[in-house]
Amino acid sequence: MTDTIPTVADIERLHHELAPSEAAFDLVFTHCKIVADITARLIHRQNALFMRRCTLPNDAIERTGDYATLAGESMVEPREDEQKSTIIETDETQVFTVPATDGVTGGMVPPRYIDARMPVLGALLHDIGVYKLIVNDGTNGEPLQFDGPNYVQHGVIGYDLLRAAGFDESIAQYARNHTGVGLTMDEVERQHLPIPPADYVPMNLEQEVVMVADKYHSKSVPPRFLTAESYARKAARWGEDNKREWLELVRKYGEPDIAALAEQYGMQIK
Repeated sequence: MTDTIPTVADIERLHHELAPSEAAFDLVFTHCKIVADITARLIHRQNALFMRRCTLPNDAIERTGDYATLAGESMVEPREDEQKSTIIETDETQVFTVPATDGVTGGMVPPRYIDARMPVLGALLHDIGVYKLIVNDGTNGEPLQFDGPNYVQHGVIGYDLLRAAGFDESIAQYARNHTGVGLTMDEVERQHLPIPPADYVPMNLEQEVVMVADKYHSKSVPPRFLTAESYARKAARWGEDNKREWLELVRKYGEPDIAALAEQYGMQIK
């Protein structure tokens, strides 16, 4: 298998192969499925905004660079003819269904339509490198524990694992380019991070939306959801610029309904 786009079955099998314990698999794979769910919802919202923009006169649009804002939140609520769910066909199995009311509020009109298939697959794999940074797999009765000082390596490790597994570069980059709100070479060198100096930033909208979705859920023990506000506080630890970048991403993609997601998955909000 070389340069292939994996199926969902391939992805789950790789998670099982790399997980050092069932507890590790449950934590990491569940996180990846939640991030894929949020990714699908954010893309659904972005595409609803894009399609609505195509039906509106120019005076209803306010442009901001490559993005645009519609005149009024109500204009992007589903009309009667749009009240239908969206099925994302990732492979032979239709694994994600996003309701017309995706729960995302706000957001800006993207410069183009976003295909959800690759981002959903990328989200299911984005944290595959985490398994190599587990220092306690939970089999001794103690909580799972990650190698904190080297945790930033998980994106690079994941990229290498996915390429070694024969997965295409376009899929492997979802692991490489999702950490924080995008790591630049300058930040890697300035913070003396234990990864090769390079830019680890999303290369396209598809990678960026997975990076954003990832910030709304934590692999803490027990796992928890985060609001946009709570992640902003976390982002501020690495400087106000980092926080501003996150808030700009929230403005672009809107906010998912974290309370509803937490209830759906039976988890707390951090």
